[in-house]
Amino acid sequence: MDLHAFFDEQLDEHAAVASAVRSLRDDFVRLAEISEEAINAGKKLVLFGNGGSASDAQHLATELVCRYKVNRRALPAIAFTTDSSLLTAAANDFGYETVFSRQVEALCKPGDVAIGITTSGRSANVTLALETARDLDVVPTALTGKDGGDLVGLADPVLIVPSHSTARIQEMHITLGQMLCDVLEQRCV
Repeated sequence: MDLHAFFDEQLDEHAAVASAVRSLRDDFVRLAEISEEAINAGKKLVLFGNGGSASDAQHLATELVCRYKVNRRALPAIAFTTDSSLLTAAANDFGYETVFSRQVEALCKPGDVAIGITTSGRSANVTLALETARDLDVVPTALTGKDGGDLVGLADPVLIVPSHSTARIQEMHITLGQMLCDVLEQRCV
């Protein structure tokens, strides 16, 4: 393996996907406006996903509750990936596909925004949570990649990173998520 070539190839691929993400501008604007409207109306954002997407959910919720760039009021956001007792009980008692939908059912109110994060768009627990959100008049939105999987037609907006590389999709998810935090920090004060 030529590490110099590897380094350049990885950055070139990242740059190409980042450039292609510009096609998501309108969907990002809608997600930002929906989220801003919800927060300014006293509603909250809930975020969830598996693995690296779980980490992104936690990271972004923390940026909103604590701070992103400036000190300001705490913005209401919850990552559904942090309560190990709840996650393991739901998985044990009802099946792993319910670990997020049970939390949507228990903690969300109409007008809240659910942000499901999955690189493939095929995570059963994310899909079920967004279906539950839709049924409870919680706004189902998503960050995904590849072809959007099961989230196309379910989440709206669904930001589909145009890549089949999990690494590149995750890089764009955190970029888009931090852009969302920046917008909300500026507009929900």
